[in-house]
Amino acid sequence: MKKYKGIIFDLDGTLLNTVYDLADSVNEVLRQMGFSGHDEEEYKMKIGKGFRNLIEVSLPEDQRNDEIIEKGLAMFVEIYDQKYKNRTVPYDGIPELLKELSSREIYFAVNSNKRTDYTNALVDKFFSDFSFIAVYGEREGVPKKPDPASALEIAQLMNRKPEEILYIGDSKTDMKTGENAGMDTIGVTWGFRGREELETNGAVYIVDRPEEILDIIRSRA
Repeated sequence: MKKYKGIIFDLDGTLLNTVYDLADSVNEVLRQMGFSGHDEEEYKMKIGKGFRNLIEVSLPEDQRNDEIIEKGLAMFVEIYDQKYKNRTVPYDGIPELLKELSSREIYFAVNSNKRTDYTNALVDKFFSDFSFIAVYGEREGVPKKPDPASALEIAQLMNRKPEEILYIGDSKTDMKTGENAGMDTIGVTWGFRGREELETNGAVYIVDRPEEILDIIRSRA
């Protein structure tokens, strides 16, 4: 039986609840552009494929041309830069999970489709007490999830085989990233998508609380 020796986490919807600041920022963009905004719950289905995609899918369908998308994206970055730490918080139990993983000398890292500067800033703000092997967001020249490139790069940094690493996230994108990297996946139900999407997309494990991740690791100790 293989032992899990490393973990790669998604960020938005997995470690941090970022939906409120993202929703506030996109709705402000839409308001300034003369369009209607969306409910916060609707944004849970829009988040996860990077900022440009978030703007594109939030615009009215007949306004999704490159010029308008790029204009909205530029506005979004300026607005989000002022809002991204306002209402974002770690999910209950996440700091305790990271503390326990550290005590067990299990390596962990972040792999997000969020822009790298914001990914790093948020990890620094909320998880500065912990040592991450890597904190990767969207990087120029590196394909985004579900491409496994970043996950496999992190595995090399950890000096772990892919099959020794758990890939943890809340969405189809995360489950496919882990699968593509040859890693077992854990889908978390407290995030933005829910159990059905995780089941449909092949999650090896599904958990409702962070402490259940420790149970999975203990079962392979």
